[in-house]
Amino acid sequence: MSQGSDGSQDSRDPGDVPAAHSGPQGDPQAWYQRGLELLGRGSPAAAAQILQRAAAAEPRSRSVREALARAQFGARRYAEAADSFRMIVEASPADDYAHFGLGLALARSGDPASAAEYLALAAAMRPDSKHYTDALHAVRATLQARRSQDGAATGSTEDTGSALFMAGLLQFTSHRSGGREPNGYGVMRLRAAIRPAGSDPGSPAARPPSPGTGPGTG
Repeated sequence: MSQGSDGSQDSRDPGDVPAAHSGPQGDPQAWYQRGLELLGRGSPAAAAQILQRAAAAEPRSRSVREALARAQFGARRYAEAADSFRMIVEASPADDYAHFGLGLALARSGDPASAAEYLALAAAMRPDSKHYTDALHAVRATLQARRSQDGAATGSTEDTGSALFMAGLLQFTSHRSGGREPNGYGVMRLRAAIRPAGSDPGSPAARPPSPGTGPGTG
């Protein structure tokens, strides 16, 4: 028990002290900046703790959510990173980087089939990004190896998938060339075109993408 400013006794229990005294000081913007600083220093776990607080205070902030997802990914909390990236994808279906991050997080979580879908979307939106295409190729190679081990006949499936992908990509890029960003419906059409036929969501974890292809590098 402590005395108040007027000399009276303060009957508050120590547990009633505001949470700010036991956590990082400042407002959501300060937490965000501090989180980025920790992330840049190579302390993703510490960054994730602070950025989680910022995301709770500013749930609609894309930049805060992306930073949190990157920190969770760096801390190897891949399922949580996937959830964070998915929130961005649902809010902004044409966000190529969010699709890329979600794809990598799913791959590291043990779902290469779903990972390939989102990485293909990212690569379709940004065909000039080597990070995106390298990650996509790595996940597809894992899926192909798995199918080969299972003795699956994948020749016709791959040909059909490639044709659908090219058709969807052509429609997607023609929409962008008209000076308009693709809307959610357009991305859904492309997603349907590139969804791997016969994919198995329960496949083992994919091999890690090449160095330099994680969130924060694209």
